Amino acid sequence: MLYDVRQTTTYTYGTTVRSARQVLRMTPVDRMPHQHVIAHMLNTQPRPTEMEQGTDFFGNAVAWATFDTPHDRLDISTRARIDVHAVVLPDPETTPMVDEVRREAFASTDLGPSSPVHALYPSRAIPLDAEITDWTAQSCPANRPILAAALEVMTRIHDDFAYMPGTTDVTTLPAEAFAARRGVCQDFAHVMIAGFRGLGLPARYVSGYLRTVPPPGQERLAGADATHAWAEVWCGPELGWVGLDPTNSIPAGEDHIILAIGRDYADVAPVDGVIVASGEHGLAVGVDVVPVERPQADAPAS
Repeated sequence: MLYDVRQTTTYTYGTTVRSARQVLRMTPVDRMPHQHVIAHMLNTQPRPTEMEQGTDFFGNAVAWATFDTPHDRLDISTRARIDVHAVVLPDPETTPMVDEVRREAFASTDLGPSSPVHALYPSRAIPLDAEITDWTAQSCPANRPILAAALEVMTRIHDDFAYMPGTTDVTTLPAEAFAARRGVCQDFAHVMIAGFRGLGLPARYVSGYLRTVPPPGQERLAGADATHAWAEVWCGPELGWVGLDPTNSIPAGEDHIILAIGRDYADVAPVDGVIVASGEHGLAVGVDVVPVERPQADAPAS
């Protein structure tokens, strides 16, 4: 699938912001073989006094922007054209056993960004919780294939939890969402990750987008009107990381566009930083992910 992605983020401030230092994680990057970024742009109003762009440890694109012009509103807009390919998954029953994956993860000496070791332990937004661990363990006996177990956990979250925007926020802990059995995509991803880490199985957080125009005859996916989140579970060195979307109970596929990957939401927050001001602020976010017709030159031969 070929997509045009647009995101607008607007902050309105109760008082004038004299200066600000913002960290922006709003630019997708190549994630081969799943996605290729053909073009992208990032604009802000007011324009930053300084902007430095680079990547973080996990390979996410980051822009560090300084604003020294007083302002009471910050508009951030991004546009990208992205080519997305679905990753074909094997038969879940043929994947390595849960206990084998656990042993291989703890035995790994790889410290690179894709290593499972970074996704084994509690992180800032995902402390471990005994109740979540016990609940997840019901689907993950030691002698069960890892992908079959992970798919069942994904489906149980979808079936047992209510998708209710506005009932949680970015500070809600997995234990709170688990106890309430409601929340949004961020909460469901955090609960899934907490459960797997509690069992010694690597899992990490993915932020991104869903297509906002469904194919004919299909329902619109939950979470398609804003940035989305799902989890990736490590299924051994051969299969690697597999994306699973508990909000919609589907593996991440050609409807999913990756924006950033980290241990939890705190690693991939679209906007972070410090402002010099007082009073409250408002936030509005709009997202469009629209499939576009592939140029004739790129069309596959019949």
